[in-house]
Amino acid sequence: MAQKAKKDRAKSNGIALNNLHIGTATVHAVFLAFHFLLRSRSLLAYGLLSVPSFICEYILESSGRPKYDPETKALRTSGEDLNAPGLTEYMFDVVWVTWASLVCVMLFGNWGWLLWASLPAYGLYLGSGLLGMGRSKMAQMQGAGGEDQQAPQGNRRSRRAAA
Repeated sequence: MAQKAKKDRAKSNGIALNNLHIGTATVHAVFLAFHFLLRSRSLLAYGLLSVPSFICEYILESSGRPKYDPETKALRTSGEDLNAPGLTEYMFDVVWVTWASLVCVMLFGNWGWLLWASLPAYGLYLGSGLLGMGRSKMAQMQGAGGEDQQAPQGNRRSRRAAA
């Protein structure tokens, strides 16, 4: 049963990564064709703001791509779960917002890069949430040590006797 789950994850990871690469190639090719054939846009901004997207895509590829044994063609590792929340989800968001920014730049000019500014803002928002959770955990740990006495560990009889 576990092998079936690995095969299912390998299949879904392969499909997701192929779609991601095809989408990236398409959007970037259309942007470059638009730049060279129709209207000139800032290639410096394009280069600087596309690099994080390419890095995220490389990390997703290296960690999520299933690996097969070259001789037997058997599945060795299914790769990390690309549907996992957290950092994996944020890396997909970086790629998708970069795509949306490229489309906005084609439609509205270089002002479309302002959409890309939502990525660091969203990262700061997520980071502040983690900082807040850390502070609340520290407050709970300090409060538990001072005032509240925890129930004694042990079996039911010793806990009843302590109460």
